[in-house]
Amino acid sequence: MKLKIYADRLSQPSRAVLIFCKLNGIDFEEITVDFVKRQTQSPEFKEINPMAEVPAIMHGDFKLFESHAILRYLACAFPGVADNWYPTDLIKRAKIDSVLDWHHSNLRRGEVTLVQNTALATILGRQPGPHVVPEAEKLLSASLEKIETFWLKENEQFLLGNSQPSIADLSLVCEIMQLEVMEEEDRNRILGPYKKVQQWIEDTKLATRPHFEEFHGVLYQVKAKLQKQQLLGANTET
Repeated sequence: MKLKIYADRLSQPSRAVLIFCKLNGIDFEEITVDFVKRQTQSPEFKEINPMAEVPAIMHGDFKLFESHAILRYLACAFPGVADNWYPTDLIKRAKIDSVLDWHHSNLRRGEVTLVQNTALATILGRQPGPHVVPEAEKLLSASLEKIETFWLKENEQFLLGNSQPSIADLSLVCEIMQLEVMEEEDRNRILGPYKKVQQWIEDTKLATRPHFEEFHGVLYQVKAKLQKQQLLGANTET
């Protein structure tokens, strides 16, 4: 049964699933579903995921959506996946689950709202209200502070005091990487106060190379496109 992954590399959860498979030698077919072009809304894709979001997978006749559920399934369903990703030890596994559950209501909610209503607003046709962006940045900063002071333990490279990355590290770092599409000044202002978070991001990149950079190339392409559009707009105004 060949695994099919329905994904858009601009989607941070999609990247986490794709990178995980590459790192663990899981053979898969990547099927691009462009959410900017609203391909997630097509009747064909809704047969795979009625929630109309990426990523989603098909493994034989089995369909599954929600990236964290997918990562858990992949870690358990395929032989050869290293135990550090989603340990068989129930206490260690529960702790990883706690990070993943926290992520959706905190880090992800702040980051997605901020980026989609600033850097990606034009692409997505967003016109945010006056309070949307400051409130999203406040939530994102509070989430980064929580990672810095609670989820990252002293003298360990990864979340929960682990010496090797788990699916939680991969998911959360892919989320934060979405800030790459923002203006450098804004990204540095947001991440600047959190030195442990910055080091953790670099450690996760190192632990997952070369696939981490491979699947994040799309962010740099989008950023270059946005910068070009801004430059053209500025030249037109002058």
